[in-house]
Amino acid sequence: MFIVGLTGGIATGKSTVSDIFIEKGIPVIDADKIARKVVEPGKKAWYGLKRVFGDSIFEEDGRLNRDALGDLIFESSTNRRKLNEITHPEIYKEIIWSTIKCFFRGHQFVVLDLPLLFETAYMLDYIYKVIVVTCEEDLQLQRLMERSGMKEYKAKKRVEAQMSLDAKCEKADFVVENSGSFSDTRNQVLRIIDTLRASNHHWKIRVIVGLLSTGFLSILTLLGIVFLR
Repeated sequence: MFIVGLTGGIATGKSTVSDIFIEKGIPVIDADKIARKVVEPGKKAWYGLKRVFGDSIFEEDGRLNRDALGDLIFESSTNRRKLNEITHPEIYKEIIWSTIKCFFRGHQFVVLDLPLLFETAYMLDYIYKVIVVTCEEDLQLQRLMERSGMKEYKAKKRVEAQMSLDAKCEKADFVVENSGSFSDTRNQVLRIIDTLRASNHHWKIRVIVGLLSTGFLSILTLLGIVFLR
């Protein structure tokens, strides 16, 4: 099994692309969904956020107020760094376990939806191909404002806090231009899926894992023989 990274900018349409992969039976591990899970009340990251940022970013029932946290982290790169230091270890732990499960279920490849793939660079060494979802800048801003109800200046700050779309596209193996119709976007994604399915890279990974597993079992067997003597 190999790993495909899916990234882009905020409000460029990564969820739309993810849904097409899921429709085609390809597992998608969504970092944003995992990020919501690891900050649920009582979780390790929840305590970390409470310790560093205080009660102002929490609702009365203890749930994280994501808007309040967003205002803090998009105003300050220092706060973004603190947030990442608290949440990323827990997020990547969940991502790794989810990926392992997909491997043992026999999938050819898995898609990791990672909004900050290039910004953090943490998973890049493990990813075979990268897909970047992009769109026109004014459309990105409009979508973000409509989706979140943000004022324009706030939306611009959130867009500017990420690496530029042009820079991400330069690093991509595939680019999905999501400024047009859904049909156009879907056709682009289907062509990418056909290309990925034609790859034999997953067999290389399985052979390597198989050899490592065989070697490990051989060592255990030898140790068992030695200790039984």
